[in-house]
Amino acid sequence: MSTQNNYLKPEEIRALANSFQQSRILLTAVELDLFTVLDKHMMLSKEVAVKINADERATDRLMNALVALGFLRKLHGKFYNCENASNYLVKGKPEFMGGLYHSLGLWDTWSSLTESVKAGTSVAERQPSSTGISWSEAFIAAMHYRGVKEAKIISMMLELSNVNRMLDIGGGSAAFSMEFIKQNPKMSAVVFDLPHIIPITKKYVDDEKLSDKIELIEGDYLTDNFGNGYELILLSAIVHINSLEENKMLIKKCYNSLNANGQIVIKDWIMNEERTEPAGGAFFALNMLVGTEKGDTYTEAEMKDWLMGAGINKIERKDTSFGSSLMIGYKE
Repeated sequence: MSTQNNYLKPEEIRALANSFQQSRILLTAVELDLFTVLDKHMMLSKEVAVKINADERATDRLMNALVALGFLRKLHGKFYNCENASNYLVKGKPEFMGGLYHSLGLWDTWSSLTESVKAGTSVAERQPSSTGISWSEAFIAAMHYRGVKEAKIISMMLELSNVNRMLDIGGGSAAFSMEFIKQNPKMSAVVFDLPHIIPITKKYVDDEKLSDKIELIEGDYLTDNFGNGYELILLSAIVHINSLEENKMLIKKCYNSLNANGQIVIKDWIMNEERTEPAGGAFFALNMLVGTEKGDTYTEAEMKDWLMGAGINKIERKDTSFGSSLMIGYKE
């Protein structure tokens, strides 16, 4: 929903400006593994401070704030996890939101927004993670957590019955490839990603015991060859990393790699012509500004131009329930 016509009162503006405080409280607790330390325990703050190697008074104040936010409860001076923290914020739990480690990295890049707006590109330098988890691992974990849920929906929105072989460009954890194969067991997939990502991909594929169905190829999709003979080429959360001209070239490469009657599927934010809606896409354009050299979010007209420029005339848009949309081009 657009908020551009909503009138914000001074106290609402102040609350919006200060909302970073609540975000930082949560992220610091995640960074310190506080919820994991508390799992299945009631502990004094000074006991937790010892476990997380932190100052006793400061840990107490942090935990009091987490009570105020609804992540912890406090009884007779002892703290314990609320159900939401227990389910989603404890390492090792099935629904653990490991993607929040990626949010820790975003905190740093977004802190450079003012400088990025002046420079017109990312100026942030990624610092080593204090959690011991690399930026790449945190990023892929974040994408996998979301991708597993989205892939189930996307698989029902696409025609997969005639797909024998798909290409998943920048496929990360292979969440989409694995789900599509589960929906159509006769198909196989190629996941094409950067050399430092593919070893992470392999772990996810091996965990699902699908290594016999999924081939992993290292490379740069802008410069390297990713083969041909595909009935489906998926670009999920890829085009927003690139410049407009890079995407035009990439879509042409995809077209040349696609079999007749195959489909190119772009899954991404699709902006209105004013670039103000959807709101999530407008925010994400700034995420690309602070985090990439040339990335952006793009309009439906721009995406259609890439596809038609490559030789595709039949184009269909499908909107999802989770913000991003699909632009599908069919090669005749």
